[in-house]
Order: sequence, then structure tokens, then C-alpha cells
Amino acid sequence: QVQLAESGGGLVQAGGSLRLSCAVSGITFSSKTINWYRQSPGKQRELVATISPSRSTNYADSMKGRFTISRDNAKNTVYLQMNSLKPEDTAVYYCNAAYSPLPWGRGTQVTVSS
Repeated sequence: QVQLAESGGGLVQAGGSLRLSCAVSGITFSSKTINWYRQSPGKQRELVATISPSRSTNYADSMKGRFTISRDNAKNTVYLQMNSLKPEDTAVYYCNAAYSPLPWGRGTQVTVSS
């Protein structure tokens, strides 16, 4: 069964850190480019970070230097380390395969207080 399960969100003060996890099942994980996205209330879902099978990475401009995406193919899991969090990072964070999207998971809520 194909499934995406995001976790690790929570409430944190501005300047704090969180580490999100995305567990993927039902696909050949190691061959997939995986994206992290986020969606704030009233806004469209936006791309946050990308990691390829070879572990090359790319980030949205506002996340560069603060967020780090990584993957553990043995655990079929992608991580998003978020540092220096800002109130504008508040959103529900999702992961998905980049080129063959899977059914979306529930996401994980990140709330950054000022």
C-alpha cells in the first residue's frame, strides 16, 4: 500500500528548530526524488525542498541556509531539519514524490510563535 506519513511538527518559538520526518511505503523509495511542501491557511501549497536519489538538494529561496533536507534509504524516510524558524514558516508540511505524485498524506502542523 502506497502511503506517506509526515511527523515531527509542533509548536516552537521563533528562532527554534524542528525536525520533520516523512516515512514512505509502497514504492521503490531509493529511486525517487522527494519534495517537501507546505501550505498556510488561505495560500497555495508551495515547494520547500527537494532531494534526488543521488542526494542532490534544492531549496526555495526563503529556506536556503535554514532548512536541510536529507534521506535515509534504509528507513524509506526523508527528513527536513528546520532551524531559525520564523512565524511565517507556520504551515502544514507535506512530502511527496516529485515526478509521480502519490496520494497526499495528512501532513504535520508546524506553528512558530513570535
